[in-house]
Formats: sequence, structure tokens, C-alpha cells
Amino acid sequence: MKIIAIGRNYAEHAKELNNPVPGVPVIFMKPDTALLKDNKPFYHPDFSEDIHHEIEIVIKISKEGKHVSEKFAANYFDEIALGIDFTARDIQSRHKEKGLPWELAKAFDNSAPVSRFLPKAQFADLHNINFKLDVNGQTRQSGNTSNMLFSFDYIIAFVSRYITLKKGDLIFTGTPQGVTKVNVGDRLEGYLEDHKMLDFYVK
Repeated sequence: MKIIAIGRNYAEHAKELNNPVPGVPVIFMKPDTALLKDNKPFYHPDFSEDIHHEIEIVIKISKEGKHVSEKFAANYFDEIALGIDFTARDIQSRHKEKGLPWELAKAFDNSAPVSRFLPKAQFADLHNINFKLDVNGQTRQSGNTSNMLFSFDYIIAFVSRYITLKKGDLIFTGTPQGVTKVNVGDRLEGYLEDHKMLDFYVK
């Protein structure tokens, strides 16, 4: 199982970090040791002073695919979930300045909390799904898949040109604006439409 993530897939998020809006998907990966399940607490690492939350919809690949056509991409996933791409923004900023890879900022242990999965058939329109993240009872991020620069199907087609997708792989599909620092003691609650999917603490 591998975790593939899409950066800057919501224009307003790219702008809030002073990044250009991409013309093609920005891809990075996390190892399986980044996965955090079952609403277990996230332990703030000691190597960063600026861990940011990035709420995202996650799709789970349901069968192997390579060079998948966009028109058939919907056949390659059956379920969606919510996830958080925790990012050590201070490390990422230093690496971006030097043109270095992002792995230390993105791929550390437990940096990818993922909720339970729901059948995509429960959602009338995958291009119009609301999702949000509350921190300590206040909404920090809210998004809708209609604002994605690259759709689920396009992402699957694009990634599979370069990397074979296998059953069980997870794709984080990008975060809307509103990312900010988390602190020890924070409670994070994530919602996919009216389904509460994430509820855990930073320790």
C-alpha cells in the first residue's frame, strides 16, 4: 500500500501559501508508516514548531491500474474517506527555499490520519461534496470538490501514467484554504457532508 498526495489542488490554498496555481497535478508520496487510523491521537513531533493541518478527501484504489483512461477512471475506486496531510511547514519552507524534496516535511510517522471509508455510491455527485475541519469547535477549513483544479478521475489517469496503482493504495486529493498550526491539546473533527469522520486530539 502506498499513499499518493496531490498538492495545490485548490487554487485558494495555493494562493494562501504564495504558490503558483499549477497547470498539472503536483505529486508527492508518504510511506505506509505515515498512516494514522481509528482516530488515534496525533503526537506532535519534536522536530517542528509549525505543524499545519490540511484536510483532504481520500480515495481508495480498488483494482490495479496503469495508463488508465480518464473516462474509465471512476471504475478504479469505490470508497472515499477524510484524511489530514500533516505538514511541518517550517521544514517545508526551508526545503522549498533550497529546492530540496519535501519528504521530511510531509512523510514523517503518523502524518496521514485517515478516517473510515464510505461507499462513493452514497454521494449523489462526486463533483459536489462538502467537507470541513473543525479545531476546538471552530471551523478552520471548508471545501467542496467542485473547486478542485483536478478531479478524482483526472488524478487517477494522470498518476497512473507514471506510477502503477494497486488495490488499497490511497490518494489524498488536495486541501482547501485555511491551513494553520496545530497545538498540543487541540481537538480535530472532520466532516464529509453530514458524516463525522475524524475526531482526535493532538498530544
